[in-house]
Amino acid sequence: MASFEDALLDNRVPALLGDVRLRYDGGRLVGESLPPPWDRRILPGLCVGVALGCTVGAAVLVGLEGGTLPAASLALAVAAAVLVGLALRLESRLGRRRFVLHFRSESLRVEHLAWTPGATRAELVPFDAVKAVHMVERPGPRYALVVEYVLEDDEQPRRAVLVEGVRPAEGETLHRVWRMLSNAFGLRGAGLAGG
Repeated sequence: MASFEDALLDNRVPALLGDVRLRYDGGRLVGESLPPPWDRRILPGLCVGVALGCTVGAAVLVGLEGGTLPAASLALAVAAAVLVGLALRLESRLGRRRFVLHFRSESLRVEHLAWTPGATRAELVPFDAVKAVHMVERPGPRYALVVEYVLEDDEQPRRAVLVEGVRPAEGETLHRVWRMLSNAFGLRGAGLAGG
């Protein structure tokens, strides 16, 4: 009986689906989200730079303004705090995703890559813990591939987004990758990966 790896070699993995690059690498299927556009990457830094300018302006105005509560200084300090909060929020949205299906160990590694050092999170999910692979419709219309799993130490089902931003024109490829993942996890009802 042919293994799933043999079937995967016979059925070429699409190079790109939605926001994820896919590749088969010696016993592993690797999917990594594309980096965000440069304007989204530069925006948090720009917010921090303007916040720094507001902070310096507030410090200078504290010495120049008279009265018990320098209004302009306070306004600049509040603006700086709001800009830093906005920068942190924008930075959190820049995180990338990566997933790796290890066929030999029958495990799925789901990673949330962050731009800040040490903020990357990873989780190892055995194939047996995967309960479903969903094709989810998003506004736009766009689609996503979401894996649902339950780990032994947790009763609640968890979800991890594998692929996001799939256009309707990629529907056939999306369905093919969904079947391939469902077959890899041993889920029923997906049909054959090549069929």
